[in-house]
Amino acid sequence: MAHSLKILFFLFSTLSIIPLSHQLEQHPLDSLTAKEFIRVQAIVNQSHPTSTTNLTFQYIGLNEPDKQAVLSWLQNHPTTTPPPRQAFVVARINHQTHELIIDLSRDDIVSDRIHHGFGYPSLTFQEQIDADQLVSNHAPFLAALNKRGLKAEKVVCGSFTVGWFGETKQNGRVVKIMCYYLDGTVNLYMRPIEAITVTVDLEAMKIIHFQDRLVVPVPKAAGTDYRESKQKPPFGPELKGITVVQPDGPSFTIDGSRVRWANWDFHLTFDARVGPIVSLASIYDTEKQEFRRVMYRGFVSELFVPYMDLTEEWYYRTFFDAGEYGYGLCAVPLEPLRDCPANAVYMGAFVAAQNGMPIEMPNVFCIFERNAGDVMWRHTETMIPPDLITEVRPDMSLVVRMVSTVGNYDYINDWEFKQIGSIKVTVGLTGLLEVRGSKYTHKDQIDEEVYGTLLAENTLGAYHDHFITYHLDLDVDGESNSFVKSKLETVKVTDQTSPRKSYWKVVSETAKTESDAKIKLGPDSAELLVVNPNKRTNMGNFVGYRLIPGSVASPLMTNDDYPQIRAAFTEYNVWVTPYNKSEKWAGGVYTDQSRGDDTLATWTSRNRRIENKDIVLWYTLGFHHVPYQEDFPLMPTISTGFELRPANFFEYNPVLKVKGPNNVRWPNCSVSSSGLN
Repeated sequence: MAHSLKILFFLFSTLSIIPLSHQLEQHPLDSLTAKEFIRVQAIVNQSHPTSTTNLTFQYIGLNEPDKQAVLSWLQNHPTTTPPPRQAFVVARINHQTHELIIDLSRDDIVSDRIHHGFGYPSLTFQEQIDADQLVSNHAPFLAALNKRGLKAEKVVCGSFTVGWFGETKQNGRVVKIMCYYLDGTVNLYMRPIEAITVTVDLEAMKIIHFQDRLVVPVPKAAGTDYRESKQKPPFGPELKGITVVQPDGPSFTIDGSRVRWANWDFHLTFDARVGPIVSLASIYDTEKQEFRRVMYRGFVSELFVPYMDLTEEWYYRTFFDAGEYGYGLCAVPLEPLRDCPANAVYMGAFVAAQNGMPIEMPNVFCIFERNAGDVMWRHTETMIPPDLITEVRPDMSLVVRMVSTVGNYDYINDWEFKQIGSIKVTVGLTGLLEVRGSKYTHKDQIDEEVYGTLLAENTLGAYHDHFITYHLDLDVDGESNSFVKSKLETVKVTDQTSPRKSYWKVVSETAKTESDAKIKLGPDSAELLVVNPNKRTNMGNFVGYRLIPGSVASPLMTNDDYPQIRAAFTEYNVWVTPYNKSEKWAGGVYTDQSRGDDTLATWTSRNRRIENKDIVLWYTLGFHHVPYQEDFPLMPTISTGFELRPANFFEYNPVLKVKGPNNVRWPNCSVSSSGLN
C-alpha cells in the first residue's frame, strides 16, 4: 500500500535514464519507447512552458489504437502502415488535472482536456518522497518521537492515500504520513509508530495537520528481521540442489514484444498502471493449420485492499493499488535463481519519472518454460492382455512473471500458457503484513474489538481483503462472442423408466444484456463460457472458452460503506461488458479520493446488449485475510487464480499428437525394480 522513504530511494537507485537507440519496427500495441517518452515530455513542456507552469507527469502510457485498426493492420501487414502512435498523458498543470493525447507521428497535442470531476490521478514516487521528507524537520513530530524515546534517524515514513468518506467538497490532493521505527531490524512494517498522523498537501508540499493522539508501545525489533544473513540456529533441514537445464536452449522465441512458444503466439507489453499486458494471444490449431485468436487483451485492471480496523489512524486504509500507486510502477527487478529459475529469460520496461523523462526498469519480466513434474495426460491400459499399454505426456508450460511490491505486500503475477490451450493466471501474495502497535502482550488481556490477531507482543495483524479485478477482452475465434452461464440442476425421476431416483443436467442461458451476466460465484455456479455463436464444431457445438475460477471471495462490507461504493466493481465476481476502448480501469481513471461514479459498476448500469457482440469479461478474485502467527514476521506466499480453458474450441484433444521432450535426462541416478538408486 504505502511506500517507505527508504524503499522509494532504493527503487530509484535501481532505475536509470535510458539513452536513445535505434528502434526496430514497432507493433501498434508496443509500449512507449524511451525516445517516445522524451518526445512526449518535450511536446507537453513546449505547450506548457515550465518557466510559468507548475507541471508534473502523473502517468504516461500508450494511447491504445482502435481495435479494428489494429486487427486491420495485422490482417494486411506488412503491406499497410500501422495506426498512428499516440500517448495518453495525465499531468498536473497549475494544480489542475489535464488529460492529453499526443500524436507521436505528428509531434503535436491532439487533445488537452481538464478533468473537473471527482478523484485525482495516481501518486508519483517523487511526490511521495518529498512528502515523507517533510516530517524529518517538523518540530511537533520530533517532539512526539522524543516523548516516546525514539531516535529520529531510525524513523522511516510512508505516504497513505486518504480515500473518501462522504465529504461533499474535495479535500485537495493530500496524503497522510505514517512512520515506522528501524533500530535493530529492516522489517519496518513490524514496528509502526502508532497514533501520530501527519497530513500533507501535495500541491503546496507542506504539512497542513498534525496529531499526536496517544502513546502506544512500539513492537520490539527482536525476531523480525527476515534477511538470511541475520538468521540464527536452529535452522530447518537443508535440501539438496535442484538444477533446471535446457541443453538445447529454450523452445520459445522473443522478437521485440512478440513471444512464440509451442502452439502459442502472443504480444507482451508493460504499463505503469497495470503492469503486464498480454495481447493477441492466439493458438495454433494443427487440424485447421492456422492460428486462432483466444484473447485480444488481458491485464490486471485494479486491486482493492480494504483494512477492517476502524481506529483513527486506520479506518481510511482502503487502498486501490493500481489506480492510486501504479501496479506497474511498483514492479521490482526480479532476482535470478530466486524469483525465477535458471532457464529464465528477462525483459525490461520503461516508466516516466515525475518530470516525464524515461526510466528503465531492468528485469521486470522473466519468461521461462516450466516442467514441474505434472502430467498433461496419461493412460495405462490393462484390458488387452498380455499387453500393458502406457502413454504419458509431461505437462510443459510457458510462464511470464512480474512481481509488484506495493509497499509492504509483494504480488507475484504469473501468466501461464499451456499446450492444451489454457491460459492459467495466478497471483501470489507474500511480503509483510500491515500491523498495528498495541498495549497487549497476550490474547487473554484483550477485552475489546481490536480488528485483528495478536501475532507477537504489542503486534496486531489487521484483518483485511485483497480483491484483484482482471480485464479479459476475449476474442474466441473472432470478435463477436456471447456469454453463456450454465447451472447443474438436479432432476428427480418420477416415473418407472429407471431404478435411479435422480440425476443432474446442464441448463444453459445466453446473457443478452450486462445485467444478465453479473455473477456472484457460489455453490450454484457451474460452467461459465465465452462462445462464438457464429462458429460451430463438426459436432454442432459452439466453439468457446470457459472460465474456471479459483478460490472465491466476495465483499463483506455493506454496499453503503464508502470504500465499497468506490469499489462496487468487486460486488460481483463476473461482469461482461461490450468492448469500449475507454473502459479498461475498473476503478475509474482517477481513483485517488474517487466517489464511485466512474467504475465498472456504473458503466454496466446502462445494461447494454452483449449477445453476439465484441465483449469483455471481467473477473474478480479475492482473499479474506485473517492473519495468523505463521504470517509473522514475514508472510509465506498464498496463491489463487483462474484458468481460461478451451470448451469445444478444438475438434478433439489438441495435444493428442504432442510428443514429450526429446532430451529427458536423469543425471546421477538409475531406475530399478526396487526404486531409484
